[in-house]
Amino acid sequence: MQDLPESATEPDGSVIVRVLSYNIRSMRDDTAALARVIQACRPDVVCVQEAPRFFRWRKAAARLARTSGLMYVSGGATASGPMILSSLRAHVERTEDVLLPRTPGLHQRGFATAVLRFGRARLGVLSCHLSIEDWERYEQGRLLLEQLSAMDVPYAVAAGDLNDRPDGRTFGLLAEALQDGWTTKPWGREHTTRLGDPLQRIDAVFATEGVEVLGCGVPMGLPQLSERDLRAATDHLPVLAALRVPAS
Repeated sequence: MQDLPESATEPDGSVIVRVLSYNIRSMRDDTAALARVIQACRPDVVCVQEAPRFFRWRKAAARLARTSGLMYVSGGATASGPMILSSLRAHVERTEDVLLPRTPGLHQRGFATAVLRFGRARLGVLSCHLSIEDWERYEQGRLLLEQLSAMDVPYAVAAGDLNDRPDGRTFGLLAEALQDGWTTKPWGREHTTRLGDPLQRIDAVFATEGVEVLGCGVPMGLPQLSERDLRAATDHLPVLAALRVPAS
């Protein structure tokens, strides 16, 4: 597998940022394997879905950050599941957790958002986990695009579990407005469902115009990343992207 570019700051002030999207199923599986998977991906930013939301959730989030060599940025219970972690490379300018309109009988959904600065480059980040119901999911996709615009940053990334496939209308709504990382620069494996499950791509990393996608996909075959850990960590596979973000 072709190497994915490493994190870097370039002479013109632009930066290469590695962004990981990962549904961790509330850390109900092998948390040591989960931490090893995240470490092997060497991310600058992790957009988490299904972060712990209930009893002592902050302690669980802090433990995941610590064992993964990262720091907690925002989200978790306060965003109803989505969460953002980052490396020490990132300077956190601001954060906001957004709860979306709730439909009776369905799960509360939300966005974890942050504006991160890497030297002279600023990047808006949004982690999401959209509804299993098509009509609600589509409305949440519209709200996601509105939220990105409201963050008022020149460059942004949105990543998460869409509960939708590329031929679905919500996935299509986002892919029309943003760059779908896998479609733009495929790298690694396409499908994000657990190994052995029906093949689907329901997790994705999207970037706004001006961000250069250098590679995006499921990081199968990375050094120090074992298939056994991928199976044990959670019921989704992670999506890793390398993005070049211009200086602001």
